[in-house]
Amino acid sequence: HHHHDGHGHDHGHHHHDLNLRSAYLHVLADAATSVLAIVALLGGWFYGWSWLDPVMGLVGAVLVAVWAKGLIMDTAKVLLDREMDHPVVEEIRQAVEGPVRITDLHVWRVGKEVYSCAMTVVTRDRTITAEDVRQRLSVHEEIVHSTIEVHHLPGDHPSHNPSLIS
Repeated sequence: HHHHDGHGHDHGHHHHDLNLRSAYLHVLADAATSVLAIVALLGGWFYGWSWLDPVMGLVGAVLVAVWAKGLIMDTAKVLLDREMDHPVVEEIRQAVEGPVRITDLHVWRVGKEVYSCAMTVVTRDRTITAEDVRQRLSVHEEIVHSTIEVHHLPGDHPSHNPSLIS
């Protein structure tokens, strides 16, 4: 097989770097609450609306809470090792399965469009090693670390899959 610089498809860019997103939201929240404070100051100064300051404080707090909730939910998915629904999971399966069958696969996002994976595979071919599986996986540059466990099935094993290459 051959290596290429890109693998010719788009993973989508809806998965942003959470650090960058949190910094962006921090700056945006600072700007928004500053504008709200200025509005409250002007309302109090020109119209005597002293109640406007606490109202704008509450509006700012709600705004920050809504933005923070989304960030917390996305961060929790990473920290709690939620099952990946990213297309890279299927791409890993397609790259690896054939001579082996994946029985356990975990994929983690470890950076922007960078992933780590751990998998357990089974095969009847006793010559296949973890390095062989890693080589099949190497066409995906976004996989920067992999842990691979290979289990060799005996030929008469009741769970052997005839579609596995022997």
